[in-house]
Amino acid sequence: MKELAGRLAAVDPDAGAAVAVIAYFDRLAETRAGLEALVRGAAVLAGCPARLADEERRVRLRVEQDGRRTDVAGAPEPGWPCAPLVPGGPPALWLERAGADGPSVVDAVILERVSAAVRSVLDRTRGRAPGPPVDDPALVETVLDAAAPLPARLHAARRLGLDTADRAARFRAVAPADGPPRIVADGTPRITADGAPPVPPAGRAGVGTAVAVADLPRSWAAARTALRFTYDAGAQEPGGPPVVHADELGGVALLADLVVPGTEPAPDVRAVRAAAADAPWMLRTLHAVASTASLRAAAADVNVHHSTLQDRLTHAEHLLGWSVRTPQGRFRLQLALTMHHLMGSQ
Repeated sequence: MKELAGRLAAVDPDAGAAVAVIAYFDRLAETRAGLEALVRGAAVLAGCPARLADEERRVRLRVEQDGRRTDVAGAPEPGWPCAPLVPGGPPALWLERAGADGPSVVDAVILERVSAAVRSVLDRTRGRAPGPPVDDPALVETVLDAAAPLPARLHAARRLGLDTADRAARFRAVAPADGPPRIVADGTPRITADGAPPVPPAGRAGVGTAVAVADLPRSWAAARTALRFTYDAGAQEPGGPPVVHADELGGVALLADLVVPGTEPAPDVRAVRAAAADAPWMLRTLHAVASTASLRAAAADVNVHHSTLQDRLTHAEHLLGWSVRTPQGRFRLQLALTMHHLMGSQ
Protein backbone atom coordinates (compact mmCIF):
# COMPACT_ATOMS: atom_id res chain seq x y z
CA MET A 1 0.00 0.00 0.00
CA LYS A 2 2.88 2.39 0.78
CA GLU A 3 4.46 1.71 -2.63
CA LEU A 4 1.10 2.24 -4.35
CA ALA A 5 0.65 5.55 -2.55
CA GLY A 6 4.08 6.66 -3.75
CA ARG A 7 3.34 5.79 -7.37
CA LEU A 8 -0.04 7.49 -7.29
CA ALA A 9 1.44 10.61 -5.70
CA ALA A 10 3.74 11.00 -8.71
CA VAL A 11 0.69 11.07 -11.00
CA ASP A 12 -2.04 12.54 -8.78
CA PRO A 13 -1.02 14.01 -5.40
CA ASP A 14 -4.58 13.84 -4.03
CA ALA A 15 -4.98 10.19 -4.99
CA GLY A 16 -1.63 9.32 -3.45
CA ALA A 17 -2.51 11.15 -0.23
CA ALA A 18 -5.91 9.42 -0.09
CA VAL A 19 -4.32 5.96 -0.38
CA ALA A 20 -1.84 6.90 2.36
CA VAL A 21 -4.77 7.94 4.59
CA ILE A 22 -6.51 4.62 4.01
CA ALA A 23 -3.33 2.70 4.87
CA TYR A 24 -2.79 4.80 8.01
CA PHE A 25 -6.26 4.15 9.46
CA ASP A 26 -6.12 0.49 8.48
CA ARG A 27 -2.99 0.17 10.62
CA LEU A 28 -4.72 1.92 13.54
CA ALA A 29 -7.70 -0.41 13.21
CA GLU A 30 -5.44 -3.48 13.18
CA THR A 31 -3.81 -2.38 16.44
CA ARG A 32 -7.27 -1.67 18.00
CA ALA A 33 -6.41 1.97 18.58
CA GLY A 34 -8.69 3.97 20.87
CA LEU A 35 -10.86 6.99 20.12
CA GLU A 36 -8.25 9.59 21.03
CA ALA A 37 -5.63 8.00 18.77
CA LEU A 38 -8.09 7.98 15.87
CA VAL A 39 -9.07 11.63 16.31
CA ARG A 40 -5.42 12.55 16.72
CA GLY A 41 -4.61 10.80 13.46
CA ALA A 42 -7.35 12.75 11.69
CA ALA A 43 -6.01 16.05 13.04
CA VAL A 44 -2.39 15.35 12.14
CA LEU A 45 -3.19 14.09 8.64
CA ALA A 46 -5.61 16.95 7.90
CA GLY A 47 -3.30 19.61 9.35
CA CYS A 48 -6.11 21.18 11.40
CA PRO A 49 -7.93 20.43 14.68
CA ALA A 50 -10.36 17.51 14.62
CA ARG A 51 -13.20 16.80 16.97
CA LEU A 52 -15.57 13.94 17.81
CA ALA A 53 -18.89 14.63 19.52
CA ASP A 54 -21.29 11.73 20.02
CA GLU A 55 -23.82 13.27 22.38
CA GLU A 56 -25.90 10.13 22.83
CA ARG A 57 -22.89 8.16 24.05
CA ARG A 58 -21.53 11.22 25.90
CA VAL A 59 -18.23 11.13 23.99
CA ARG A 60 -16.46 14.42 23.27
CA LEU A 61 -12.87 14.69 22.00
CA ARG A 62 -10.90 17.47 20.33
CA VAL A 63 -7.26 17.24 19.21
CA GLU A 64 -5.05 19.99 17.77
CA GLN A 65 -3.08 19.46 14.58
CA ASP A 66 0.10 19.00 16.63
CA GLY A 67 -1.48 16.06 18.46
CA ARG A 68 -2.37 17.81 21.72
CA ARG A 69 -5.80 17.04 23.17
CA THR A 70 -7.59 20.27 24.08
CA ASP A 71 -11.27 19.62 24.68
CA VAL A 72 -13.32 22.80 24.47
CA ALA A 73 -16.98 23.66 24.54
CA GLY A 74 -18.81 25.34 21.69
CA ALA A 75 -20.77 24.27 18.67
CA PRO A 76 -19.01 23.32 15.41
CA GLU A 77 -19.10 25.90 12.65
CA PRO A 78 -21.44 25.18 9.72
CA GLY A 79 -18.66 25.33 7.12
CA TRP A 80 -16.40 22.68 8.65
CA PRO A 81 -16.06 19.36 6.78
CA CYS A 82 -17.99 16.77 8.78
CA ALA A 83 -19.28 13.20 8.72
CA PRO A 84 -21.82 11.11 10.68
CA LEU A 85 -20.96 7.93 12.53
CA VAL A 86 -23.80 6.06 10.84
CA PRO A 87 -25.32 6.66 7.40
CA GLY A 88 -28.08 9.23 7.65
CA GLY A 89 -27.14 10.13 11.21
CA PRO A 90 -26.22 13.56 12.56
CA PRO A 91 -22.67 14.89 12.08
CA ALA A 92 -20.33 13.59 14.77
CA LEU A 93 -16.85 14.18 13.31
CA TRP A 94 -15.45 17.52 12.17
CA LEU A 95 -12.24 18.87 10.66
CA GLU A 96 -12.01 22.46 11.87
CA ARG A 97 -11.21 23.97 8.50
CA ALA A 98 -13.61 26.28 6.71
CA GLY A 99 -13.77 25.83 2.97
CA ALA A 100 -16.07 27.55 0.52
CA ASP A 101 -15.90 24.68 -1.96
CA GLY A 102 -16.55 21.89 0.55
CA PRO A 103 -14.09 19.26 1.78
CA SER A 104 -11.12 18.30 -0.32
CA VAL A 105 -10.64 14.76 -1.59
CA VAL A 106 -8.18 14.05 1.21
CA ASP A 107 -10.46 15.55 3.88
CA ALA A 108 -13.36 13.43 2.63
CA VAL A 109 -11.25 10.26 2.80
CA ILE A 110 -10.01 11.13 6.29
CA LEU A 111 -13.56 11.65 7.52
CA GLU A 112 -14.80 8.45 5.91
CA ARG A 113 -12.01 6.29 7.32
CA VAL A 114 -11.99 7.79 10.81
CA SER A 115 -15.79 7.55 10.95
CA ALA A 116 -15.69 3.83 10.23
CA ALA A 117 -12.88 3.27 12.73
CA VAL A 118 -14.57 5.30 15.49
CA ARG A 119 -17.86 3.49 14.91
CA SER A 120 -16.08 0.15 15.28
CA VAL A 121 -14.46 1.21 18.56
CA LEU A 122 -17.71 2.53 20.00
CA ASP A 123 -19.64 -0.59 19.03
CA ARG A 124 -16.93 -2.72 20.61
CA THR A 125 -16.53 -0.79 23.87
CA ARG A 126 -19.80 1.03 24.49
CA GLY A 127 -22.46 -0.95 22.73
CA ARG A 128 -24.99 0.56 20.40
CA ALA A 129 -25.81 4.22 20.64
CA PRO A 130 -28.82 4.76 22.87
CA GLY A 131 -31.62 5.56 20.50
CA PRO A 132 -34.81 3.96 21.49
CA PRO A 133 -33.50 1.73 24.31
CA VAL A 134 -33.53 -2.01 23.88
CA ASP A 135 -36.12 -3.30 26.33
CA ASP A 136 -35.30 -6.99 26.58
CA PRO A 137 -36.33 -8.41 29.99
CA ALA A 138 -33.95 -11.36 29.60
CA LEU A 139 -30.97 -9.02 29.08
CA VAL A 140 -32.02 -6.84 32.01
CA GLU A 141 -32.30 -9.87 34.28
CA THR A 142 -28.83 -11.01 33.23
CA VAL A 143 -27.33 -7.61 34.04
CA LEU A 144 -28.98 -7.62 37.48
CA ASP A 145 -28.16 -11.25 38.34
CA ALA A 146 -25.34 -11.39 40.90
CA ALA A 147 -24.85 -15.09 40.12
CA ALA A 148 -24.19 -14.45 36.41
CA PRO A 149 -20.51 -14.20 35.36
CA LEU A 150 -19.28 -10.64 34.95
CA PRO A 151 -18.45 -11.04 31.20
CA ALA A 152 -22.01 -12.24 30.57
CA ARG A 153 -23.45 -9.28 32.49
CA LEU A 154 -21.28 -6.79 30.62
CA HIS A 155 -22.17 -8.33 27.27
CA ALA A 156 -25.87 -8.07 28.09
CA ALA A 157 -25.36 -4.47 29.24
CA ARG A 158 -23.74 -3.50 25.96
CA ARG A 159 -26.62 -5.06 24.04
CA LEU A 160 -28.97 -2.90 26.11
CA GLY A 161 -26.99 0.18 25.10
CA LEU A 162 -25.44 0.76 28.55
CA ASP A 163 -22.00 2.38 28.64
CA THR A 164 -19.62 -0.21 30.07
CA ALA A 165 -16.43 1.69 29.22
CA ASP A 166 -17.03 5.06 30.87
CA ARG A 167 -15.90 4.73 34.46
CA ALA A 168 -17.96 7.75 35.44
CA ALA A 169 -21.24 6.38 34.03
CA ARG A 170 -23.74 5.42 36.73
CA PHE A 171 -27.04 3.55 36.52
CA ARG A 172 -29.87 2.60 38.87
CA ALA A 173 -31.97 -0.55 39.01
CA VAL A 174 -35.71 -0.02 39.39
CA ALA A 175 -37.98 -2.61 41.02
CA PRO A 176 -41.63 -1.94 40.14
CA ALA A 177 -44.25 -3.70 42.24
CA ASP A 178 -45.95 -4.79 39.02
CA GLY A 179 -43.85 -5.41 35.94
CA PRO A 180 -40.31 -6.43 35.02
CA PRO A 181 -37.18 -4.77 36.47
CA ARG A 182 -35.79 -1.71 34.76
CA ILE A 183 -32.41 0.04 34.48
CA VAL A 184 -32.17 3.82 34.20
CA ALA A 185 -29.19 6.14 33.82
CA ASP A 186 -28.33 8.17 36.88
CA GLY A 187 -29.48 11.71 36.25
CA THR A 188 -32.77 10.59 34.69
CA PRO A 189 -35.52 12.87 36.07
CA ARG A 190 -36.56 11.67 39.48
CA ILE A 191 -39.12 8.90 39.47
CA THR A 192 -42.22 10.20 41.19
CA ALA A 193 -45.83 9.25 41.68
CA ASP A 194 -46.90 12.28 39.68
CA GLY A 195 -45.20 15.22 37.96
CA ALA A 196 -42.65 14.25 35.32
CA PRO A 197 -43.41 11.01 33.49
CA PRO A 198 -42.01 8.15 35.57
CA VAL A 199 -39.51 5.75 34.08
CA PRO A 200 -41.20 2.59 35.40
CA PRO A 201 -44.91 1.96 35.01
CA ALA A 202 -47.09 4.07 37.30
CA GLY A 203 -47.45 2.56 40.76
CA ARG A 204 -45.18 1.39 43.53
CA ALA A 205 -41.46 1.14 42.76
CA GLY A 206 -38.16 0.93 44.58
CA VAL A 207 -35.16 2.69 43.03
CA GLY A 208 -31.66 1.39 43.72
CA THR A 209 -28.42 3.24 44.35
CA ALA A 210 -26.36 4.75 41.52
CA VAL A 211 -23.56 2.35 40.55
CA ALA A 212 -21.33 1.34 37.65
CA VAL A 213 -22.68 -1.31 35.29
CA ALA A 214 -20.70 -4.08 36.97
CA ASP A 215 -22.34 -3.28 40.32
CA LEU A 216 -25.95 -3.23 39.11
CA PRO A 217 -26.81 -6.44 41.05
CA ARG A 218 -26.10 -4.45 44.21
CA SER A 219 -28.35 -1.64 43.02
CA TRP A 220 -31.05 -4.22 42.25
CA ALA A 221 -30.87 -5.61 45.79
CA ALA A 222 -31.20 -2.06 47.16
CA ALA A 223 -34.15 -1.39 44.84
CA ARG A 224 -35.99 -4.46 46.09
CA THR A 225 -35.37 -3.34 49.66
CA ALA A 226 -36.67 0.14 48.85
CA LEU A 227 -39.78 -1.40 47.29
CA ARG A 228 -40.72 -2.91 50.66
CA PHE A 229 -40.91 0.60 52.13
CA THR A 230 -43.37 1.82 49.48
CA TYR A 231 -47.11 2.16 49.97
CA ASP A 232 -49.99 1.66 47.59
CA ALA A 233 -51.51 5.09 47.06
CA GLY A 234 -54.95 3.55 46.50
CA ALA A 235 -54.95 1.27 49.53
CA GLN A 236 -57.10 1.79 52.60
CA GLU A 237 -54.11 1.69 54.94
CA PRO A 238 -52.36 5.07 55.24
CA GLY A 239 -48.65 5.28 54.81
CA GLY A 240 -45.78 6.79 52.87
CA PRO A 241 -44.89 7.40 49.22
CA PRO A 242 -45.44 4.90 46.41
CA VAL A 243 -41.87 5.40 45.13
CA VAL A 244 -38.85 5.12 47.45
CA HIS A 245 -35.18 5.70 46.56
CA ALA A 246 -32.78 3.41 48.39
CA ASP A 247 -30.22 6.14 49.00
CA GLU A 248 -32.83 8.15 50.93
CA LEU A 249 -33.57 5.38 53.44
CA GLY A 250 -30.31 5.61 55.32
CA GLY A 251 -30.06 3.29 58.32
CA VAL A 252 -33.78 2.55 58.19
CA ALA A 253 -33.00 0.13 55.34
CA LEU A 254 -31.42 -2.22 57.92
CA LEU A 255 -34.91 -2.93 59.25
CA ALA A 256 -35.71 -4.82 56.05
CA ASP A 257 -33.17 -7.49 56.99
CA LEU A 258 -34.51 -7.78 60.54
CA VAL A 259 -38.25 -7.79 59.81
CA VAL A 260 -39.30 -10.66 57.56
CA PRO A 261 -42.92 -11.31 56.53
CA GLY A 262 -44.42 -14.26 58.37
CA THR A 263 -42.26 -14.03 61.49
CA GLU A 264 -43.53 -13.33 64.99
CA PRO A 265 -44.24 -9.58 65.32
CA ALA A 266 -42.43 -7.54 67.95
CA PRO A 267 -44.45 -6.47 71.02
CA ASP A 268 -44.80 -2.88 69.75
CA VAL A 269 -46.13 -4.15 66.42
CA ARG A 270 -48.71 -6.27 68.24
CA ALA A 271 -49.69 -3.19 70.23
CA VAL A 272 -50.16 -1.13 67.05
CA ARG A 273 -52.28 -3.87 65.47
CA ALA A 274 -54.45 -4.20 68.56
CA ALA A 275 -54.99 -0.44 68.65
CA ALA A 276 -55.83 -0.38 64.94
CA ALA A 277 -58.48 -3.03 65.49
CA ASP A 278 -60.13 -0.93 68.20
CA ALA A 279 -61.20 2.03 66.06
CA PRO A 280 -61.39 2.73 62.28
CA TRP A 281 -59.65 6.08 62.70
CA MET A 282 -56.75 4.72 64.77
CA LEU A 283 -54.18 3.74 62.15
CA ARG A 284 -54.57 6.89 60.09
CA THR A 285 -54.30 9.03 63.21
CA LEU A 286 -51.15 7.25 64.39
CA HIS A 287 -49.55 7.67 60.95
CA ALA A 288 -50.37 11.38 60.98
CA VAL A 289 -48.79 11.82 64.42
CA ALA A 290 -45.67 9.89 63.37
CA SER A 291 -45.18 11.67 60.03
CA THR A 292 -46.04 15.33 60.67
CA ALA A 293 -44.09 18.08 62.43
CA SER A 294 -46.61 18.82 65.19
CA LEU A 295 -49.88 17.67 66.72
CA ARG A 296 -51.69 20.58 65.09
CA ALA A 297 -50.33 19.48 61.72
CA ALA A 298 -51.46 15.93 62.50
CA ALA A 299 -54.95 17.19 63.35
CA ALA A 300 -55.11 19.04 60.04
CA ASP A 301 -53.88 15.95 58.20
CA VAL A 302 -56.74 13.79 59.53
CA ASN A 303 -59.18 16.73 59.33
CA VAL A 304 -60.19 16.89 63.00
CA HIS A 305 -60.06 19.63 65.64
CA HIS A 306 -56.96 19.79 67.79
CA SER A 307 -58.94 18.88 70.91
CA THR A 308 -60.41 15.84 69.14
CA LEU A 309 -56.91 14.68 68.26
CA GLN A 310 -55.89 15.06 71.90
CA ASP A 311 -58.79 12.83 72.97
CA ARG A 312 -57.87 10.27 70.33
CA LEU A 313 -54.26 10.20 71.46
CA THR A 314 -55.25 9.66 75.07
CA HIS A 315 -57.22 6.61 73.99
CA ALA A 316 -54.41 5.41 71.67
CA GLU A 317 -51.74 5.77 74.34
CA HIS A 318 -53.85 3.70 76.74
CA LEU A 319 -53.99 0.90 74.15
CA LEU A 320 -50.35 1.16 73.07
CA GLY A 321 -48.86 1.41 76.51
CA TRP A 322 -46.63 4.44 75.84
CA SER A 323 -46.94 8.15 75.16
CA VAL A 324 -46.73 9.30 71.54
CA ARG A 325 -46.43 13.01 72.42
CA THR A 326 -42.71 12.96 73.25
CA PRO A 327 -39.84 12.69 70.74
CA GLN A 328 -38.93 9.26 72.12
CA GLY A 329 -42.55 8.11 71.95
CA ARG A 330 -42.99 9.33 68.37
CA PHE A 331 -39.79 7.58 67.31
CA ARG A 332 -41.03 4.38 68.94
CA LEU A 333 -44.33 4.78 67.10
CA GLN A 334 -42.59 5.40 63.76
CA LEU A 335 -40.51 2.28 64.28
CA ALA A 336 -43.53 0.17 65.17
CA LEU A 337 -45.53 1.41 62.18
CA THR A 338 -42.60 0.74 59.83
CA MET A 339 -42.13 -2.78 61.17
CA HIS A 340 -45.87 -3.37 60.88
CA HIS A 341 -45.70 -2.38 57.22
CA LEU A 342 -42.57 -4.41 56.49
CA MET A 343 -44.12 -7.55 57.95
CA GLY A 344 -46.77 -7.40 55.27
CA SER A 345 -44.46 -6.45 52.36
CA GLN A 346 -42.49 -8.74 50.08
